[in-house]
Amino acid sequence: MKFSYAMLPDYPLADSLDSIRLADELGFHACYAADETWHKDLWLLLAAAAGRTRDIRLGPSASPVTLREPTLIAQALATLDELSGGRAEGVLCSGNFGLLAQYRIDWARTRPLSRVKEALHVVRTLLDEGSITFDGEFHAYDGLFTFARPVQRRVPLKLGAMRGPKAFEAAGELSDGCHHALGYTREAYDYAVRHIRAGAERAGRDWRSLDIGAWVVFATGPDPAAAKEAARSVVGLYASSMSGEQLRRNGVEPDELEPVVRAIAAGDLARGIELTTPQVAERLSVAGTPGECLEKIRCEMAPAGVNHVICAITDRALVKTLTGRDLPDVADVNTQLRLIHERIMPAFA
Repeated sequence: MKFSYAMLPDYPLADSLDSIRLADELGFHACYAADETWHKDLWLLLAAAAGRTRDIRLGPSASPVTLREPTLIAQALATLDELSGGRAEGVLCSGNFGLLAQYRIDWARTRPLSRVKEALHVVRTLLDEGSITFDGEFHAYDGLFTFARPVQRRVPLKLGAMRGPKAFEAAGELSDGCHHALGYTREAYDYAVRHIRAGAERAGRDWRSLDIGAWVVFATGPDPAAAKEAARSVVGLYASSMSGEQLRRNGVEPDELEPVVRAIAAGDLARGIELTTPQVAERLSVAGTPGECLEKIRCEMAPAGVNHVICAITDRALVKTLTGRDLPDVADVNTQLRLIHERIMPAFA
């Protein structure tokens, strides 16, 4: 089981670099950052981190192909790979539907999965060959080339998926793995892995060789109540993008979350948090003492075939940035990284 740190790059940049350096020293597999306009630019941040780290892998999770042209993703990944000495990897997705709406893009009309599959082909081709001639449904190129060349023989490219089944199957069939966002139950991961495996087997691939990652809202610390309250503060923001079937696979009825979604859509984050019950937050996060977090990973994720836990760490600073709430008893990012290293990672060594 690999463990990685997923960050929203909203901290002071010096603090983010310090946390990435610590994650590297502690043996985390990767640091991923959101590639969204809402946050600071991840490519500049990770380029700076490349020179301050030795082993940790770096990349977006995930890069939205609806907003970022695939050849530019390939160019950025190749450049980051050279800067880091061969430690770049990418995760592609169609994009955050809430962000796309602010660009006045109706995601339902973008044919999201078809667009992501075509973008994956474009990024893979340009990374592997350095040039591309292609006539697709969404992109066309005539001899486009780049001198940005990766150090790795093959830069890992994965797909981000939430709903399925076709997205999970595409990840298994066409990419190097899948980062399943916002899954928390054995049922949710059994579903995802079943379809990842089906796609891999259709292509004659060994599904067990793929990176099957669980991207989860995560908060831990010596005060379990504080950790769970931190998770509760942000669960609604993430859960508002989950489909009804995805919520049900995670043990939540959509009606339970409907008032939360309405409040957040209206911009009333305080009301959205108030309406997020502790029971819903418990089901849609990995939060509590390190022992409680370990138990959830051991019982819900590992048996399904998940081999990579991607911890979207939630701490006091992030909660305050996103919601304006101040939770002084919540452990900071670096403390949580150390706790994961000391109390959770050894159980899966």
